[in-house]
Amino acid sequence: MSAGRDRHPPAITGRPVRIALVGCGRIAKNHLEAIRASEDLELVGVCDIVAERAEAAAREYGTRGYASYEALLGESGADVVSICTPSGLHPRHGIQAAQAGKHVISEKPMATRLEDADALVAACDEAGVHLFVVKQNRLNPSIQLLKRAVDRERFGRIYMANTTVRWSRPQDYYDQARWRGTWEFDGGAFMNQASHYVDMIQWLVGPVESVVAKTATLARRIETEDSGAAVLRFRSGALGVIEVTMLTYPKNLEGSITILGETGTVKIGGTAVNRVEHWQFAEYDDDDKLVEAASTNPPNVYGFGHEVYYRNVLAVLRGEAAPETDGREGRKSLELLLGIYESARTGNDVPLPLRGRR
Repeated sequence: MSAGRDRHPPAITGRPVRIALVGCGRIAKNHLEAIRASEDLELVGVCDIVAERAEAAAREYGTRGYASYEALLGESGADVVSICTPSGLHPRHGIQAAQAGKHVISEKPMATRLEDADALVAACDEAGVHLFVVKQNRLNPSIQLLKRAVDRERFGRIYMANTTVRWSRPQDYYDQARWRGTWEFDGGAFMNQASHYVDMIQWLVGPVESVVAKTATLARRIETEDSGAAVLRFRSGALGVIEVTMLTYPKNLEGSITILGETGTVKIGGTAVNRVEHWQFAEYDDDDKLVEAASTNPPNVYGFGHEVYYRNVLAVLRGEAAPETDGREGRKSLELLLGIYESARTGNDVPLPLRGRR
């Protein structure tokens, strides 16, 4: 998008990579624990508009707390800023960090509108800094195993793919923060809770040609949807279904993805694509011996992927690897999400790419 895209930031070597974090809410703990787990990452500051929340995180993780984002950018000495604020603020905060010369790690989704995502990518290009978009579920051992099976064409022709998110978010979850369940700052069950699953189905099966969807707000007092379903047609001709609800009683039940092909069938289930529930192919591969070990038991739906994700961030900034998911990769799933919402709003089958529609 700009000449900056071709600039390669100098590698950070000989010292820990310094990271600051903005937004000390629900997801921040996963980032902070991942940073603390690495001797090569140094947490140099945390920021939240609620000063008490920033100070509590600062005390727990042994760093400085800031109530001003501008002060964090100007005083912390960070190389990288992790953006964990409400989704609608990710582009604004990422652009500010890039303009201050900081690399950017954005929680999902990277934006709630395509033009904002494009502005964030352009700002990072122009500044010559890396933009990382967190898609930690791609790094689950079970999903990595599935990705290798797809890449090795073990399924033959893929016919169907399904991803299901049957989770529970009671009304008090939304009431805890006024931005939750709003169109401006959050999005609904698809955009927020199911974002990783929308990402995985297009990453694994390939580009989506069109989508038709229905959404509903059946029980929660929010602007956005608490439930929905989408039917995808992939460019390969395969069909896909995404089913999402936050109304499962009484707790999270399932976060899964299933792929059916002419020579293979796999379902990765559990509450957060953490357990191999079915794995069968016509031909043997040595990866088949790894299936049992690939199942994990994470303490929550976020899984263990943040620590692995930060290892990739570190390797990239050391000049040793390419990003697992950069801004352009993060944009792909955002475009599919917005296609789902456009279809639900208009009742039409929506072709992708969106060709300028937002």
